[in-house]
Amino acid sequence: MVSPDLRYAVPVVGGHHGGNDLARELAALGIEPVITTATETRGRESVEGLAARKGCDIVNRDSTRAVNAAILDADVPLYAVTGPGIVVAGPGVSFLARKGDYAVGVGCRKGVSPADVAAAVGQALHEAGVAPDEVLVYATTAKKRGEAGLLQGIFDLGGNLVFLDDDMINAQEVKTPSRASLIGLVGVAEPAALAVSKRKELVLAKQAYGSVTVAIAR
Repeated sequence: MVSPDLRYAVPVVGGHHGGNDLARELAALGIEPVITTATETRGRESVEGLAARKGCDIVNRDSTRAVNAAILDADVPLYAVTGPGIVVAGPGVSFLARKGDYAVGVGCRKGVSPADVAAAVGQALHEAGVAPDEVLVYATTAKKRGEAGLLQGIFDLGGNLVFLDDDMINAQEVKTPSRASLIGLVGVAEPAALAVSKRKELVLAKQAYGSVTVAIAR
């Protein structure tokens, strides 16, 4: 909101989601930004501010409310995981990944090889016209935490792989039938891609490449 006399710009909603940045940009026009989000007024750095400073995007934006609230009370630890590795985290943990516009969901059969995973993802990206450096994150079901070939294949691609619980996957609306119903899931590749995407738009429906399935969303 800009005051009637054009002196002040006050983000009313979405301060951490672009409102504060817009208010600051208006300073170039002589309009003073008034930042009222709690973390900034107390001299603390928000999750969104940290992500911007580190050149990252937030994968699970719903988590930032809880994390920013915790930041107001105490220092919240920041862990850097270079991988290969496995991260298991609750809803009160914000996950930051390198910037990118696309999310890639990946499913696979047991015992898949890293080469098969890398080849399948590479083919899917090519078909969708997406460059590897445009990928924000790769995602799959938590049931695949122990799948060494999947972990190594994504690592070989230089990607970040996150594991989603059943509730998050089953909360997505998918149209492509999946045999994952046999393990209690609406799917793997498509719902995983949608769950961590920014716009919830599917740009490549689930495709099977041998023992690997891939879907891409943005």
